[in-house]
Amino acid sequence: MTWKPRPLEGVDHLALPLDPMQGYLLSRLDGTLDVPTLAALMNVGEDQVTGMLGELVALGAVASLVPAAPWTRAKPVEEPPEPALTAEELSEEEAEEDAPVVAARTATHRQLFEQHLHPRSLDQRVAQALVAVEPDLSAWCFDPTTEVIRSVLENPRAGGVHARLIAAHHRTSAGLEVLGARVAFTNDAGVRRALLQNPLLPAGLYRRLWSSRRLLEQFLVCISREACEQTRAMARDLLRTTFNQRTGEERAELILTTEGRCLASLVGLTIDSHATAILCRRTYTSTLLIQNIARWSAAPPPLIAHLRRQDLVKRNVTLRQMLERHPNAT
Repeated sequence: MTWKPRPLEGVDHLALPLDPMQGYLLSRLDGTLDVPTLAALMNVGEDQVTGMLGELVALGAVASLVPAAPWTRAKPVEEPPEPALTAEELSEEEAEEDAPVVAARTATHRQLFEQHLHPRSLDQRVAQALVAVEPDLSAWCFDPTTEVIRSVLENPRAGGVHARLIAAHHRTSAGLEVLGARVAFTNDAGVRRALLQNPLLPAGLYRRLWSSRRLLEQFLVCISREACEQTRAMARDLLRTTFNQRTGEERAELILTTEGRCLASLVGLTIDSHATAILCRRTYTSTLLIQNIARWSAAPPPLIAHLRRQDLVKRNVTLRQMLERHPNAT
């Protein structure tokens, strides 16, 4: 048999964390092209296509139909043939052999775990996750225990796809900490995005992963609709902690790039003379930016004076009044 992969129906492929090559490969799958043909169409090696198909199977985007040779039993010519199996016996034996393939093709990885893997003892699950292959390896990512998650990550076949599944679906802080200790995985953009959506993301792990990021990246987490409210609160706390530790250029960049929207999260904080000088060298044409700075009680007097001299302010009575009423107006 030749494997002609096909996409699974009912899956939102646009929501999957696919790279451009995986997305293009998925667009070519229709159940009529085999691996050599796909490799020729993409001008890549068959091994590379097979690897990408394995990742698509792990993501639940492609049906896992592993090609297998027809059931045969080789025997020396000189030996008498064994009694043939009856139709009923043959059907039972084929059903046993094809059970993992059928389970992977007709159910999600979560269902595969819940129906076939979860009933096993913890020791068995830990041992089997360490040496598992697809589709079981992806199914083990749904195990709720930290010990099994550690085994999955120690499995030499584990990759970014499995790290994303764990980041998105695991629900213990300890298990997410185990994932966070793997720098190769946490540097993956898909893993980071999935962690932000996980309500069990530990505060310590978030600070460790995002404290070194630029202020603008931290602010984007504060307003992200994908992140849960608990994560957005952690992001606001981290932004306030790191704001005064950064250079004047980065602080000014954050204010200008966000048109002052970040200032609502920085109430009570100030900027140094360097950041003030950078802001005072600008010509302001954004009404929103001037309004947000005018509402920021910590805006330094030189910046308020600079804004009052802008042509936009001179023409806009409301902006002029807001700046004149600012506590730092002179």
